[in-house]
Amino acid sequence: MKKLIQGLREFKNSYVSTHRELFEQLSHGQKPRVLFVTCSDSRIDPVMLTHTELGDLFVIRNAGNIIPPYGAANGGEGASVEYAIHALGISQIVVCGHSHCGAMKGLLQLGNLEEEMPLVYDWLRHAEATRRLVKENYSDRTKDEMLEIAIAENVITQIENLKTYPVVRSRLFQGKLMIFGWVYLIETGEVLAYDPETHSYVPPQSQLPDYIPGDVPQPGAFKSTSAPPVACEVPGSTDTAVAYPNPMPVAASASTPSIAAPSLPDSDPPAAPVAPAASGNGNGNSHTPWLTPEQADRIYRGSARR
Repeated sequence: MKKLIQGLREFKNSYVSTHRELFEQLSHGQKPRVLFVTCSDSRIDPVMLTHTELGDLFVIRNAGNIIPPYGAANGGEGASVEYAIHALGISQIVVCGHSHCGAMKGLLQLGNLEEEMPLVYDWLRHAEATRRLVKENYSDRTKDEMLEIAIAENVITQIENLKTYPVVRSRLFQGKLMIFGWVYLIETGEVLAYDPETHSYVPPQSQLPDYIPGDVPQPGAFKSTSAPPVACEVPGSTDTAVAYPNPMPVAASASTPSIAAPSLPDSDPPAAPVAPAASGNGNGNSHTPWLTPEQADRIYRGSARR
């Protein structure tokens, strides 16, 4: 508590004092541009992650970044979604999962939670579609592999849940709403975005209208890290070319330049730079791929060839 009180003092003296105009504007109301749905995990901060200002994001946080389907629960998630879109006029939604998600770990061993944490058990049942998909299609995988799959699949599940809300369905039909799915990698601060057209997780900047494929920073702009890769190549595949956007290069060498995020327009939250995963670092270390080729085929390119 002492640290929190000290932080309050520093916030007022260092931040508020230098942002008087911003706080004056905020005192008259809020006009957030994006509804940001993410996990309650203390290791993710939407404002820090997107480098936005106070008032830019309308945030929903809970265990597992879950949005129950319309009518399935009387919690605040549905009300917040409705308010954000109808009252605040928000036209963009981001559902952001993250690596090492404790809620997804619990989801994969749901039966063990019923006695010790019954409320958590009841809550995670809203992600039953994610649990069943992973259990019935990847039961032969290791726990770590299944966790990574569950994290990626759960983002897609929650996007589908959002579409059950009348206000969301209506705005999508009118072309006045866009929904994005992100996965944040804690180890490196990197973010991948789900592309429903190519059924891939791609650099988020590639979903911008002015994205130029192959636009990369100068050599040395980013340092190689020892973080695990965030995607892996499907060997022997020759039919994965897509016109736009291309999936992130995978199984890249440590010398491969990173992909830099261009400046974003005012209507979108800035995204963290995303780098192709390296197979090793300068110390000669190697890493197990984030997903096996078979898993990547399901998560990053879809369960069926299109």
